[in-house]
Amino acid sequence: MVRIIAILLAGIVGSVPAATASAQQQTQRIRGTIEKADGLVLSLKAAHGAAIKLTLVENARIVAVAKAAMADIKPGTFLGSAAMPQSDGSQKALEVHIFPEEMRGTGEGHRPFNIPNSTMTNGTAADATVSGVDGGIMTVKYKGGEKKIVIPPGVPIVRYLIGGSSDLKAGAHFTVLRAAKRPDGSFEADRINVGRDGVVPQ
Repeated sequence: MVRIIAILLAGIVGSVPAATASAQQQTQRIRGTIEKADGLVLSLKAAHGAAIKLTLVENARIVAVAKAAMADIKPGTFLGSAAMPQSDGSQKALEVHIFPEEMRGTGEGHRPFNIPNSTMTNGTAADATVSGVDGGIMTVKYKGGEKKIVIPPGVPIVRYLIGGSSDLKAGAHFTVLRAAKRPDGSFEADRINVGRDGVVPQ
């Protein structure tokens, strides 16, 4: 009986650091511009003006974001769209991003997004129809369902590319979706999206 209690207590004590570590790993979204890159350590200026230090982990994914157009969306294209749900059940796109084949399957599905009341749908374009200057409608299919997404004219359409350290240059716009805050106030991340040729990642 004493041995059983000791084992249970060990399990409870052992779970405390794990719970604390989990709390410390709460992440946040950061957007802004790169000020300086020193290997994997980046000096950033956040969108709200604050200076931030970000360290990319070894083998972090650097995703380059380049401008694209409605014409680049073909049947079978794997893509994602942040959108706002409409009363007719469709989704009104806020941005559309086309994935490279190497990233096919990334985040597949339909779920809430980090902008209030918005959604994110990642899946395969079953069809895409241009209905105006750079605007259109497409059906995106994913495991377990599909969504009709309306793309108003002017909505950013971008292409994700496999990037590298050369994309981490001063003046480039960036977005980190999941940055973990360290005890010293700096951040750490395993992925960063960086705009090419002035593109601003959402």
